[in-house]
Amino acid sequence: VQFVESGGGLVQPGGSLRLSCAASGFTFSSYAMIWYRQVPGKERELVAFINSIGSNTNYADSVKGRFTISRDNAKNTVYLQMNSLKPEDSAVYYCNAYSLRTNWGQGTQVTVSS
Repeated sequence: VQFVESGGGLVQPGGSLRLSCAASGFTFSSYAMIWYRQVPGKERELVAFINSIGSNTNYADSVKGRFTISRDNAKNTVYLQMNSLKPEDSAVYYCNAYSLRTNWGQGTQVTVSS
């Protein structure tokens, strides 16, 4: 089982980024997927959830209306579109399968700063 996150970077407040997570080693299309984020010294925060077929999504209140999770089961990839970014969104972002939560990847750093 492996997760490889990408797409992070430095962006100004109000900007956008699209994160990608390539998953392998399991039957991707059978699993709900999640995005977490973590700031050093703080607990990992669940940001977004999507079910196995992409028909149901849920978001943390802190990102609702600004972030959109989606998936492409043909590519074994889950995405996180982040709009109207705020400095408090700065964190390392990780993806994982909802019911596995194992073999965490390196994550991708998102920094929102002017």
